[in-house]
Amino acid sequence: MENTPNGTELPRLTTGSRPVLDPGPLSALRDEAPLCRVRTPAGDDAWLVTRYAETKELLRDERLGRHHPDPASAARYVDNPLVEMLILDDADEARRLHREVRTLLTPQFAARRMREFGPRVAEAAQALAADFAGRERPADLHAYFSFPYALGVLHDLIGVPEAERGRCAALLRDLGRVGTAQEPPTGPGGLFALFRELAAAARTAPGDDVLSRLVASRVPDEQAAALAATLLFAGLESVVSHVDLGVVLLARHGAQHEAALGSAGAMAGLVEEVLRSGKQSGSVLPRYAGEDIEVGGVTVRAGELVLLDFALANHDERVFADPGAFDGTRSPNPHLSFGHGVWHCIGASLARRELAEAFTALFGRMPALRPAVPEERLVTGAGRLVGGPEALPVVW
Repeated sequence: MENTPNGTELPRLTTGSRPVLDPGPLSALRDEAPLCRVRTPAGDDAWLVTRYAETKELLRDERLGRHHPDPASAARYVDNPLVEMLILDDADEARRLHREVRTLLTPQFAARRMREFGPRVAEAAQALAADFAGRERPADLHAYFSFPYALGVLHDLIGVPEAERGRCAALLRDLGRVGTAQEPPTGPGGLFALFRELAAAARTAPGDDVLSRLVASRVPDEQAAALAATLLFAGLESVVSHVDLGVVLLARHGAQHEAALGSAGAMAGLVEEVLRSGKQSGSVLPRYAGEDIEVGGVTVRAGELVLLDFALANHDERVFADPGAFDGTRSPNPHLSFGHGVWHCIGASLARRELAEAFTALFGRMPALRPAVPEERLVTGAGRLVGGPEALPVVW
């Protein structure tokens, strides 16, 4: 491992398994500096932003983005084809494409559409919770509720017919894997091909879904497919992991979820705290400096990789009093789990609704829902882009 100028080894980021609610060694870096040099899971050097203020400042800085003058030689966060294909060599083109994507997708999450779609989310949560409650205990919440619930909602939203949902799920599982020297990662070609087929079908038999509305707006099939695939990938794992982690947290704090079941406002507060505190580290947004940037007392040079870790920012005691405590009444709660500014998640309102309906359905039907094993045995999945548990055995 390469040493820093003072002879110490760089902290190494990893996508290996770890206890799901363990903050890990990187949390100590907040006390050292707002930006620290680290080694990425792919083996390259990067700047890790450790504090809230600098993370929010950089999210507003247009000099930071998905552009690098030589993408093939750019430092990498992980070895994953989907992440790599988003790096462009032209800053202006990267910004133009980012604005175009937001222009095309933002209307799909307009307040009216989300109100109309909300009952379908609630129905899906209640149906799956009812099925889950009838299973033999212990049962895997991740496999039989969290994953099929979040994926089913997105399938309905985007327009994936029942006949293609199994194929889509298999392609998604491979796409989120981080490659190793022994096993290269799977590219997004298969998923894009599926969505090209669905976009073409939507031209002749449109429905009330994202793909149909995109092609009706004369978006080419290739672009509609890429938008739908990216939306599905981006919106799936974050909701799945927060449902899982939320259940673990709420099982610790039964009085809080009991109070929230009778109040939409209290449930909304509970969801925000799950979003803030559920992930302890590893919720990383990789970006590149388009030019030299002065931030946090250091100069980030043009072309250098910057890692914005929202989980580290969300536990910064400079902003959040007693950040290690779970408090569903925390107010204000300005967490950065959905990003900020031009990097704010377009689907945030849907994700919030999904989490609220999931916790309402699960704890309303199974108030004693809790992990079936000690928390230290609940670990994140190894070699995945998003660090949630691969399994969550529960009893009730």
